[in-house]
Amino acid sequence: MMVSMKREREAEVDDDEDDEDIVAAKVGRGRAAEDRRSRHCPYLDTINRSVLDFDFEKLCSISLSHINVYACLICGKYFQGRGLKSHAYTHSVQFTHHVFLNLHTLKFYCLPDNYEIIDSSLEDITYVLKPTFTKQHIGGLDKQGKLYRAYDGTTYLPGIVGLNNIKANDYANVVLQAFSNVPPLRNYFLEEENYMGIRRPPGDIMFLLVQRFGELMRKLWNPRNFKAHVSPHEMLQAVVLCSKKNFQITKQGDAVDFMTWFLNALHGALGGTKKKTSSITKAFQGSMRIFSKKLPHPDCTPEEKEALLVTEEYQEQMSESTFLFLTLDLPTAPLYKDEKEQLIIPQVPLFNILGKFNGSTEKEYKTYKENFLKRFQLTKLPPYLVFCIKRFTKNNFFVEKNPTIVNFPITNVDLREYLTEEAQVTEKNTTYDLVANVVHDGKPTEGAYRIHVLHHGTGKWYEMQDLQVTDILPQMITLSEAYIQIWKRQESDTDTNNHTAV
Repeated sequence: MMVSMKREREAEVDDDEDDEDIVAAKVGRGRAAEDRRSRHCPYLDTINRSVLDFDFEKLCSISLSHINVYACLICGKYFQGRGLKSHAYTHSVQFTHHVFLNLHTLKFYCLPDNYEIIDSSLEDITYVLKPTFTKQHIGGLDKQGKLYRAYDGTTYLPGIVGLNNIKANDYANVVLQAFSNVPPLRNYFLEEENYMGIRRPPGDIMFLLVQRFGELMRKLWNPRNFKAHVSPHEMLQAVVLCSKKNFQITKQGDAVDFMTWFLNALHGALGGTKKKTSSITKAFQGSMRIFSKKLPHPDCTPEEKEALLVTEEYQEQMSESTFLFLTLDLPTAPLYKDEKEQLIIPQVPLFNILGKFNGSTEKEYKTYKENFLKRFQLTKLPPYLVFCIKRFTKNNFFVEKNPTIVNFPITNVDLREYLTEEAQVTEKNTTYDLVANVVHDGKPTEGAYRIHVLHHGTGKWYEMQDLQVTDILPQMITLSEAYIQIWKRQESDTDTNNHTAV
C-alpha cells in the first residue's frame, strides 16, 4: 500500500515537470516565431529603388489578380501571395529575389523564408507608395519654394511635376495639373481623412474617382519622390471606368469636355447636390442671372411676328443659375489672307469677350425648333474663376478651330462691371490673378495640350507638357492659344484655404 502511494507521488512530480517542459517549449517556440517574423534581413542591400514604380495598377504580373499583391523590391514586378507555391514565392526561389512589400498592409517580407522585416531604412519606400501630409506641412506648401532631389538625382518642385502621356491622354493631364495647383482643392485631397467618411450607396463606383484623385494629388506634391515625374495610370483607369469609356487613354479628347464631366462627377461623388456644397462648389461655383426672350420663327410674316411679340410667351424671362465655369465666345476668325498669302491671326482683348456677361450684350441661341435671345449678368463670383475660351465649333462633318489670340493681363483683372448692382455692393473684392492657363496647339483633332501654372511659393511660372517641365516668362503666356484659364480672387487665401471635411 505504502509502495503504491509513493509511486503515484513520483508520477505526479514527473507530470508536473513534463507540463513545465511543455510550457517552456511553447514559450521558446513563440519567441523563435516572433524572432523569425521580425528578424533583421541580410538581403536589404539588394533592394533596387531605381526600378520601383507604384504609379501603376496593383495587379499580379502573372495572375492579373489585385488580391494580396506584393512588390518585388529587386526587380519592381508585382506578384500575388507569399505562401508556398504562390507567384511571389516561386519568383523568390527562381530569381533569388528575397525582399517583398505587401502593397496593401505596407509590410515587408523576406521570401522564401517568409518572415517580416522591420527596418527603419525602408520607410522611404512606404512613403513613396503612400505619402501622407500633416496640417502643418499642407499649411506651408505655398510659403516656400524649396527644390527637392529625387532618388534618380533630378531636382524638382513638389506640385510642378510632369505627368506621363501614356498614349493620348494629355487632354486629361493638363486639367489634373491645373486642379492640383488650386490650393483649397489640393489641400482637401491631400488629407485622406477629409473624404474617407463620406457614405456612398452600395455598388457606387464613382467614389473611386475621389480616391484616385487624392492619391494622384499626394504623389504630385510628394517631397520624397524617387523620380521627378508621375504616371496618372490608375487615375485615368478610374476615369475610363466612371465615364463609361467616354474619355479614354488611347484616344485624344477635349479638355473642356473632360473638365466639365470631372468637376460634376467629383462634386456628386463627394456627396454634393444642387443644394449641398462640396469642396468643388466651394472653390469654383458662382451664380448669374439669365435673361431669355423667345424669337418668332424666321418664316413668319412681319404681321405675324408683331402679333407674337406681344404675347406672354415671347416676353423676356429672368432666371437664376449657378456655374462652375464661364464660356467665352471668340469673334469669327477672318478668312482673308495678307499680301504674303498667309492667314492673319486675329487678336482680341479679354475684356471684349467678357462683355457677354455685362447684362446688355444679347446673343442668339438656336435649338432644333426655337430661337432665343439671351443676355447674362453675374450675381456672385467664386474664389476661383474658370474661363473656357470656345475655340472649337463642331458640325456634322468636321471640327473647326478658331486661332484668335486672346490678349489678357496676368494679374489684376477686375470683374466688378459684370456684376449686378446689388452684387457690386455685397462683393468685397472682384479682382483676380491668373494661376493656370491651358493651351491647345495644332489642328482640332490632332493637336497637343500644354499648361502654364503659377507656383505660389516662388511666384514663378512654369510650362508643363507631359513629362517636360520648364520655367517660362509671364509675357510669353499671353502669346499662346489659351483654352482654359483659372483665376484666383486676390482675397481668397483667407476665404478658401480651409481643408476640413465637407
